[in-house]
Amino acid sequence: MGKTKHDGPQKLPFAPDPRLWVSPVPFGLGKVKPAHIRETLKVAWDNRDNLGYAARILTQGVCDGCALGVAGLKDRTLAGPHLCTTRLNVLRLNTMPAIQPDVLHQDIDELRKLDSAELRRLGRIPYPLLRRKGERTFSRVSWDEAMDRIAAKMKRTHPKQTAFFLTARGITNEVYYTAAKVARFLGVNNIDNASRICHSPSKTALKRSLGIGASSCSYSDWIGSDVVVFWGSVAANNQPVSTKYLYAAKRQGTKIVMINPYREPSMEKYWIPSIPESALFGTKLVDDVYQVNIGGDIAFMNGVMKTWFEMEAERPGSAVDRAFVEAHTTGLEALQAHVKALDWSALEASAGMTRSRMREFAELLARSRSGVFVWSMGLTQHRFGTDNISQVANLAMLRGFLGRKHCGVMPIRGHSGVQGSGEMGADPFSLPGGEWDPATIERIEKLWGFRLPRWQGDIVGVSLENAALPDDDARKLRIFYTSGGNFLETMPDPDFVRRCLENVDLRVHQDIILNTSTLVDAREEVIVLPAMTRYEQPGGGTSTSTERMVYFSPEIEGPRIEEARAEWRIYVDLARRVKPEEAERVAFASAEAIRAEIALANPSYDGIQHLRRKGDVFQWGGAWLCEDGVCPTADGRGRLLPIALPETRREEGRYFLTTRRGKQFNSMIYGEKDPFNAADRRDVLLHPSDAAARGIADGDGVVLHNRYGVFHGRAKLADTRPGNLAVYWPEGNALLPKGVYEPHAGIPEYNTTVALEKADAYHAGKDMRYAEKRIEDLETEVS
Repeated sequence: MGKTKHDGPQKLPFAPDPRLWVSPVPFGLGKVKPAHIRETLKVAWDNRDNLGYAARILTQGVCDGCALGVAGLKDRTLAGPHLCTTRLNVLRLNTMPAIQPDVLHQDIDELRKLDSAELRRLGRIPYPLLRRKGERTFSRVSWDEAMDRIAAKMKRTHPKQTAFFLTARGITNEVYYTAAKVARFLGVNNIDNASRICHSPSKTALKRSLGIGASSCSYSDWIGSDVVVFWGSVAANNQPVSTKYLYAAKRQGTKIVMINPYREPSMEKYWIPSIPESALFGTKLVDDVYQVNIGGDIAFMNGVMKTWFEMEAERPGSAVDRAFVEAHTTGLEALQAHVKALDWSALEASAGMTRSRMREFAELLARSRSGVFVWSMGLTQHRFGTDNISQVANLAMLRGFLGRKHCGVMPIRGHSGVQGSGEMGADPFSLPGGEWDPATIERIEKLWGFRLPRWQGDIVGVSLENAALPDDDARKLRIFYTSGGNFLETMPDPDFVRRCLENVDLRVHQDIILNTSTLVDAREEVIVLPAMTRYEQPGGGTSTSTERMVYFSPEIEGPRIEEARAEWRIYVDLARRVKPEEAERVAFASAEAIRAEIALANPSYDGIQHLRRKGDVFQWGGAWLCEDGVCPTADGRGRLLPIALPETRREEGRYFLTTRRGKQFNSMIYGEKDPFNAADRRDVLLHPSDAAARGIADGDGVVLHNRYGVFHGRAKLADTRPGNLAVYWPEGNALLPKGVYEPHAGIPEYNTTVALEKADAYHAGKDMRYAEKRIEDLETEVS
C-alpha cells in the first residue's frame, strides 16, 4: 500500500475567471439547466414536518447519495460547504413518517397501481409484514413470528437454494460485513451486492491488470493534473459535487476530455450552486468530446496505442514512458505485436472515430506529464466490460500515469455504500480482505471459528434465473433474501424477472420503503422487514467512498420508526434462530464490535476500529495505490494485456442502443423531465441524420424493437454519435437481453441493437406481420 498520506482539502481561488463562463446572462436564464434554488426550496417543503432532523442529517451525517464522501457539509477534497440536489432528493427517505395503516393494508392490486416513486412517497415501512400466496393484503406480524417463519424455511432448505442480496441504499460496512459472515455461517455462498450491476468489471480488471480493486488515486489528484478523461461517465449528473472539483481543476489549467456517444450537456456546461461565480455565469467543463460508438472504446484505445507505437518508431520516448514500462510492467512485447497487427479500417469502423481523431487524443496524452482516467457504467455495463477497463489500465501504464500525484485510474462510484460491499465479503467471489481462494478461506475460517462452504456461489442474476429451474434441481432458488433493491427496475427483461420473483417460495424484503418488486407474489409467502437508515443505526456506521476514504456517520437524534431495526442486528437474529447452538460465533453486541472485527478480517481496514465520532475518517491504502509504480501483484508489476476487438457488428438498418440516467438516483426517479436536455423519460435520443433517414421529426412517435422486446417513445433530436441511440433506464430495459453476462465479472449486458421506426409505420407493419404469421400458423396446422 502507499506510504503518502492525503494532504487534506484545498482552497478554491477567490477571483473569478470569465474565460470559463458559459454566458454573461446571470443564472443561465433561458438555458436548459437544473433549477437548483427551486429544487432546494421544494426539498425544504417536503421535509417541513421534520426540518430539524433533516438539518442534523445534512450537517452531521455522511451523505447517503453518491460515493464522493461528503461528511456533514465537508469533504477531503475542497474546503467549504458541499451540498447537491441528489443528496437533497434522497433526504426524504430518512425523514418521512410511517405508511398509514389504511394505505398499507389495502388490496394489493390498489398498491400495484402505483409506480415506485408513488410507493416511495407513501412513507416508511412501519412493522414486519406477511402476505401468503393468494392473500389480497399484507398482514401485520410480530418480529418473532416473521423471523421464526424465515428461519424455519431456511432449516428446511438446502443452502444452495438460498440467495442473499444487498443493495447500496445507505447500507454501511457493518451491515455488509455481518451479512457476509451470517450467509457463510448458514452455509450460503449465494450472496451478492449492487456493484454486480455497476462496477464489478472495474474491480475484476484492476485486479488482473494492477493487483488493486479500487481507485488508485484521490479526487484531489484531478486538481492540477494535465488531463482528466471521463470515459462513459456523467459525473455532473450522477455525482454533482464533483463539478466543484472540475471547476478547481480548470482553474489550475487541467484539460478535461469526455469520451461518450452522446455529448452530455451537463459535462459541457454546469452552473455550480455553491460557487458564486459559477452559479451566476456557469462553467465550461470539458474541453473536447470524442463521440465513440457504443461498445467502440476498446477499438478507440487500441487506436491510441497503435498511434503511440508509430510515434515511438519515429522518435523513441515520444509517446510511451519507457522508464516506467521497463521498471514496472510486463507484457509490452505481446501488447505491441497485437496492436501493430490491427487494421486501421477495422479500428475506425468499430470505434466510430477517424484515425486522425484517435491520433489527436493519443498526442494529447503523449504531451501530458500527468493524467487521471475516470470511468463509470459507460465502460462497465458491457459483455466485455472487464476488457474495457484493462484497456484503460494499459493506457495508464504506458504513460506512467500511476502511483504518483495527479495520476491514476478511478472507477467513480454512484452510491455511498457500494465500494465497501466486496471489501466486506458480500460477494460470491470475495471474502473480507481477499478473494475466494484457499489462503483467504483458511485465514477467515480461523478468525470466524467455523468452516466456510466450499462451493462457488452464484451472481445475483444467475440466482434469480435459478428460480425458473425445475423443482427437483439442486440449485433451484427457493429463498431470496434481499436488503433493498428492485430487480424489476434494474435488470434486463423485466417480465422475465417478474416470473422469477414469483417462482421463489419465500422472498424477504428488508427495506425502509416499498417498491414494485415488494408487491410481486411468491409461491408461498412474502415477508417484509422494516430496516433502519444509516442515521438511525445504534453506534453509528461507516461507508467507503470512491477514493477509499472510510467515513464514520454517527447515530443522529430524531424521530424513529418504532419497529425498524438495525440491519446488522436482523442478520444476527436470523443466525440465532437458524443455528441457535452455534449462534455465539456471529453474535455481535454492538456496531463497535463489528468494526473491531473488520479491522482483523480486512487488514486494509485497520483503523476502522478507531472511528467513533462525527468527522472521523481514514483513507485505506494511502493517497495512491501502486505508489512509485509498485503494484500489489506477485512480482510487483502491472500486466499489459492484449485486448481483442469485441464483436459489435449490427445488421443493416439497425442501431446501437444504450441506456442513460436522467433526474434520478440509481433506479429512484425524481422527475419525468431530464433537467439537462429537457428530454422526457420515454424520449429516444437520436442524431438528426438518423432521424432524417427514417423520415422522423423531433417529437414524432417512434418504436424501437428487437427480438427481446418493444419500446414506444418519442424522438428527441440530440448530438449523439450517428447510428447510436439512447433511452432512459430503467424504462428501456425491456429491449435488453436476459442472461447475457460479462464472463469475468458477471455484469449484465446493458447495450443492444434495435430497429427504429416511426410509430405509424411500425403499427401498420405490425398488422401485416401478424397476418403473415397467421398464414404460417395455418400452413403448419394443415401440414
